[in-house]
Amino acid sequence: MPRRRVGTTGVAAGCRGYAAPVGALSGRVAVVTGGNGGIGFGLAAALLDAGAAVDIWGRDEAKTAAALERLRRPDRPRVTGRRCDVTDEPDVEAAFAGAVAEHGEVHVTVANAGRGGLAPFVDTTLAEWRELVATNLDGVFLTFREAARHMKERHADGRGGGALVAISSIAAIHGAPRHAAYSASKAGLLGLVRSAAVELARYGVRANALLPGWTIIDTHPEMREDPAFVEVTTRRTPARRWATPDDLRQAIVFLADPGATFHTGDTVVVDGGYTIQ
Repeated sequence: MPRRRVGTTGVAAGCRGYAAPVGALSGRVAVVTGGNGGIGFGLAAALLDAGAAVDIWGRDEAKTAAALERLRRPDRPRVTGRRCDVTDEPDVEAAFAGAVAEHGEVHVTVANAGRGGLAPFVDTTLAEWRELVATNLDGVFLTFREAARHMKERHADGRGGGALVAISSIAAIHGAPRHAAYSASKAGLLGLVRSAAVELARYGVRANALLPGWTIIDTHPEMREDPAFVEVTTRRTPARRWATPDDLRQAIVFLADPGATFHTGDTVVVDGGYTIQ
């Protein structure tokens, strides 16, 4: 799978020259798992601003309700939310069915829900490994499977297919100490995307991966508590800063754009050049 990297502007090389037209996603409906905070919240906002209605999923209902209040604006399409634990198969099935029932159909599914983990490799227990992989990899599989079933039905009815976007990480392609389970789960998403892209292309379904670099997010403020760590990662990044969720806006709209019918099986890296150092 080719990797599309970024320049210092935060615009993915695979999207270079792409300027989302006003209302690029008008009439579309997107599901964003983990859309009630962090990167997921930023992706949901970007999709709304591009004209898509959005359904956000999260385990914490109070947090989802607060996110909906922040996302709702008179100049944006409809945004809804529902509780879902992506590691629970019946939960995912019910959440996707609920999104379809509420919006009529789903054109874009962004599998963003995930969790971090920091532990020495030799001290990582099997239970810890499985818990993290269940969210970061199994959860994407379950989400994509439900979306693909729906999108295949849409294609059979002559209504087109759709777009699947997995939010991976640059940890999938470079070594990160004390991140074995996290890195393995995020690397697994790249294989899942490749397979889905090949199998589902005939149904008009595209599958791509988006790999953010070091990103400032409200859900994990502890990542920036160590000044030495922040300084080292910032110095290694050619852009000389960490990303914010806003740096992912153009990439996610491009990957969701129904006009990008031939763009599938790709890995778009938005990291300010970190992985090429």
